Amino acid sequence: LHAIQPLSPEDVLKNMVRGQYGAGTVDGQRVGGYRSEPDVAPDSNTETFVALKLQIDNWRWAGVPFYLRTGKRLAQRTTEIVIQFRRTPFVLFRNTTVKNLETNRLVIHIQPEEGISLSFGAKVPGSVMKLGLVNMDFDYCTYFGLEHSTGYERLLRDCMAGDATLFQRSDMVEAGWNVIQPILDVWRALPARGFPNYAAGSWGPVEADDLLERDGRSWRRIGEEEIDKRGRIAAPDKAGIIT
Repeated sequence: LHAIQPLSPEDVLKNMVRGQYGAGTVDGQRVGGYRSEPDVAPDSNTETFVALKLQIDNWRWAGVPFYLRTGKRLAQRTTEIVIQFRRTPFVLFRNTTVKNLETNRLVIHIQPEEGISLSFGAKVPGSVMKLGLVNMDFDYCTYFGLEHSTGYERLLRDCMAGDATLFQRSDMVEAGWNVIQPILDVWRALPARGFPNYAAGSWGPVEADDLLERDGRSWRRIGEEEIDKRGRIAAPDKAGIIT
C-alpha cells in the first residue's frame, strides 16, 4: 500500500469510475434501484460501485497496471484475483498473427468458491495445427471434501480466541485510507450527476469497461469465459488457428 503511486485530482478523474445501481433484473426477478431502497434518500449520490486503475512504485511492479472493481447488485457475487500474463511478442509458427493467440491467465478464486485456475493454450488433437484454451483447476472444497463457507466462520472464531493473525493492523488500515482519501476528496468536490448509471444485475457502468478498453484490455466476465470448469477446449471460433 505504501508503494501505490499518489493520486492527483487528474488521476482520479481519469482512472477512477464510480457508479450507483438503478432498477434491473437479478436472478430473474425485477428489483428496484438503490434510491428506492428503505431509508435511502430519493436523490442520494452514495456510490455502490467503483472501478479504478492503480500503479505501484517499486522494482517488481513498476509499469504493471492494477485494475480493481467492486460493487453492489452486480451480475454475480464473487471475489477473485486475475493475473493476466503478457502476450508473447512472437510466434513459433509462420503465417500466424499474435492477436490470434490468447494470453495465459491465472485466476485465484476467493469466494464463494476457493481455488486456483490456470488457462493456457494447447494443441487441439488432429492433423491441423490449431490451438485452443484449456484450464487446470484446483477447487479447495472439492479436493478436501468440505462445504463452502461464508468466510466469516473462521474470523468469528478467531475473535473469540483472541487470534489476530487474519486481521489487518492499524498501520495497514491507515495506509489504505491514505490511498482512498484523495479519491473521496475529489468526488466530494464534484458530486456525481449521472446516477444511477448502471442496471442492477449488470457488471456496472459502461465507463468501467471504457477504463480498460483504453489500454486494450477488458474485464473478465464470469460465466462468459471460453473455458468451462472441466477444462474443455474453447469453441473452434475462439481458438487461434495456425496454418
